[in-house]
Amino acid sequence: MEVIVVDTKQELGQRAAAEGAEAIRRAIRENGAANIILATGASQFEMLAELAAAEDIEWGRVTGFHLDEYAGMPMSHPASFRRYLKERFLDKLPEPLRAFHFINGEGDCAAECRRLGALIADHPIAVAFVGIGENGHLAFNDPPADFETEQPYIVVSLDEDCRRQQLGEGWFPSLDDVPTQAISMSIRQIMKSARIVCCAPDARKARPVQATVEGPVTPQAPASILQRHLQATLYLDPASASLLARRKEG
Repeated sequence: MEVIVVDTKQELGQRAAAEGAEAIRRAIRENGAANIILATGASQFEMLAELAAAEDIEWGRVTGFHLDEYAGMPMSHPASFRRYLKERFLDKLPEPLRAFHFINGEGDCAAECRRLGALIADHPIAVAFVGIGENGHLAFNDPPADFETEQPYIVVSLDEDCRRQQLGEGWFPSLDDVPTQAISMSIRQIMKSARIVCCAPDARKARPVQATVEGPVTPQAPASILQRHLQATLYLDPASASLLARRKEG
């Protein structure tokens, strides 16, 4: 895992998007197609805007998946991750993707996990864009995360720290409104990605970033698993890097 610290959130988004865009172009050159994973949340705003504006990407050759979605949430809800990605990324592209496989948590979540698992098995991922939660989660794999399951998608329970983050970011009017379950891509499935680009700005991410970079690899700090990925880059700003003993300036 490489750690890069840049001066601003805007530069963070630019650098992360540039790395991801080049991985997409390379996959298209080498394989004729590219498969990607997208994250959501406030940490991804700048990166997604820059990625959608990237030049010389044949988006019609790209298939997308996303990391997670709340159980029981309609796409019309302001906090829906399907809605987020449609409005903030898919609708901004110059041409439609070949396909985007939304997670639908409104029905039988176990059946939806099986459906998505079968799809992603046929789509080796060129690049996964991810973030780190305030509780150290990767996707919605809250601590202690399941590092062992081979299922690509799983139903998870959201801990209070995770739910408070969603409230704090303004997606819900009260904690009681934040769902307690979600469908999440599993840790092992994320780690199968050829390249991982992780955006984690802001001071509220400083402690989980420290655990991710300098702590042991443990389910209690789910994003620490990124230490074991040979092509993972973690992009930080000065606030999120503030607790690191070792840091590489961008």
